[in-house]
Amino acid sequence: MSNTLEGPTPGFLVWRLSMKWRVALDRALAPLGLTHAQYSLVASLLGMQSAGLRPSQRALADHTGLEALYVSKLARGLETAGLVERAADPSDTRAVRLSLTEEGRAVTGRAVEVVRELVDGLLAPLGGLDGPATEVFTQALTALLDAPVPAVDGSSTKERS
Repeated sequence: MSNTLEGPTPGFLVWRLSMKWRVALDRALAPLGLTHAQYSLVASLLGMQSAGLRPSQRALADHTGLEALYVSKLARGLETAGLVERAADPSDTRAVRLSLTEEGRAVTGRAVEVVRELVDGLLAPLGGLDGPATEVFTQALTALLDAPVPAVDGSSTKERS
């Protein structure tokens, strides 16, 4: 039995796709002064604010999947750029609440339009954003993201000589 792979593994393909999308998003967002990571923060913040929430940095970290310390660093940079306001949470002195400034809402609105157009193009092989194959793809990705990460201790692999 051969240990040679017949093609790229699913993990490799997910990695390559995420890198392709990240680079494309960074390039598309650069004229607006945003990186992909900053966009994930402000777009999530826009959605949460539209739902009437003023999330903490921790809640935004949980929502985006970014590390809390990284969200804090991004938020400080976005605050310096005039796009985000940071305020102490009156009910928890350790927490910081975030909100978009007026300029932040305007920039994020433009960014959402740019990203939507780009993603529609990236999903063209599946029929675009509204394609039925995109819906199946989205369901598969959601199932993978919702599944817990299995515990792996490495003891089940055998050393190769």
